[in-house]
Amino acid sequence: MNDSGKSIASLMDDIGDRARAAAAVLARSTEAQRYDALIAAAAAIDARCAQILAANEQDMQAAKERDLSGSMLDRLLLNKARVDAMSAGVRQVAELDDTLGDVTDEWLRPNGLVIQRVRVPLGVIGIIYESRPNVTADAGALCLKSGNAVILRGGSESFHSSTAIHECMVAGLIEAGLPADAIQMIPTTDRDAVGYLLSSMQSKVDVVVPRGGRNLIERVQADARVPVIGHLEGICHVYVHESADIDKARNIVLNAKMRRTGICGAAETLLIDRSCLETHWHPVADALLDAGCEIRGDSVLCAFDSRVKPAVEADWDTEYLDAIISARAVEGVGQAIEHIETHGSGHTEAIISEDEEATERFLHDLDSAILLHNASTQFADGGEFGMGAEIGIATGKIHARGPVGAEQLTSYKYVVRGDGQTRP
Repeated sequence: MNDSGKSIASLMDDIGDRARAAAAVLARSTEAQRYDALIAAAAAIDARCAQILAANEQDMQAAKERDLSGSMLDRLLLNKARVDAMSAGVRQVAELDDTLGDVTDEWLRPNGLVIQRVRVPLGVIGIIYESRPNVTADAGALCLKSGNAVILRGGSESFHSSTAIHECMVAGLIEAGLPADAIQMIPTTDRDAVGYLLSSMQSKVDVVVPRGGRNLIERVQADARVPVIGHLEGICHVYVHESADIDKARNIVLNAKMRRTGICGAAETLLIDRSCLETHWHPVADALLDAGCEIRGDSVLCAFDSRVKPAVEADWDTEYLDAIISARAVEGVGQAIEHIETHGSGHTEAIISEDEEATERFLHDLDSAILLHNASTQFADGGEFGMGAEIGIATGKIHARGPVGAEQLTSYKYVVRGDGQTRP
């Protein structure tokens, strides 16, 4: 039983049934209705900022008592600037081009049939996330924009914050005349609710998107009986080629690692050409160390700079989500690519280079979801891609890859128009 007095199965089945009914309404809704709902939701977030921050303070206090890590606390924390950014993100999603009903391709067959491929919603999406309460707004907005109903399950540590934000999203739906059940949040922290969502709601949920740490995503991928869009972890690399501009290298590496260490786009491994250690290493390493970042390096770097701590084999496969970076000296772009292919997670990689041939080889030969040239890995974000927001970075190759925004939450159907044709 949960707080509502219902069994988990009864609670979740009811949520699923109401989501399925709401999804049918959303699929027939107009662009104007969805736009109005998002604008109203953003206004509600602004108007209720004080309530959201009070709820977040409740979560933060409990998280500190549980001795959560600094990176977890950073992801959980809301302040006025972050709430403002949340409402701005919802407005940005509202302003995106509407893709529902778009004819993405059309062709005429010799027999006179006209075939169209038309963009449609996925249906009902389950989103399971951990400590970031802003995902409540991002996910709700993106699903609404794309015509999908959504069932949200935030982490227990962000329960009060997420509940306050969810109420704003529902207020937007109601004001626009859309069903409140289009954006639901599971009203319990009971972990059995997640298990039931993954294993027993195939007829009600079309796809699940996990957003969180390795343990969460491994569990979702192992237990889900519906399709999953997600990534396991973000072991992101920055490679400093011997041709790199030193100022660019220093600034990009520092930003990629230290802007926010607890996000999946934070750089976890630095690769640098051995041939440029004399010129490039110290500006980059000084910036990292001065910012409080620990560097764990291979034997070459340890011998070159006494401030570098020895790396162990596990460091190359670790997503620190903290002020720690592993570093290795490599013999050119080929060895950098080999290292990334061996130890990377397929998330995001960057090359800092002024050499066109080396750059194009890096961008062509690697197959991560996001590849950058002379830019920070922290741009691995749907908002930065112009998607308004995202509900994660997908590293798989089926359906969606990279930032998952509104367009990635749609599928398509075929509409075939004839004039009496029969098949011989």
